[in-house]
Amino acid sequence: MTITGGPAVTYRREDIDLPEDRGCLQWVLGVPLALIYVPAAYFTVLMLLSETGTVDDHVRDSMRTTAHVVIAISFFGLLVSLLPVYRRTVSRWWYLVPLGIGLTAYLRAELL
Repeated sequence: MTITGGPAVTYRREDIDLPEDRGCLQWVLGVPLALIYVPAAYFTVLMLLSETGTVDDHVRDSMRTTAHVVIAISFFGLLVSLLPVYRRTVSRWWYLVPLGIGLTAYLRAELL
């Protein structure tokens, strides 16, 4: 027995990735990434501003160690941004931040 003439009821399944929620979710996910990248950027700026003399082996070793720490922090941030929830939500430029910071630290350590 079918009933005809009644109002059509359509049930819509809610999707977890609603477009109107992306703005807030991008901020929520972007804050941890920014907190990871801020120390790496700070150490990189310190490396760029420091000057080495001709006989400052201690300073050069410290800069190389700092470069390794910055590269490790950048790699960790890159791994976090590759998680599926981040890949669906944040934009692609978040991949450039750790690559740029890590590359800058590496070049500064090698071009002493």
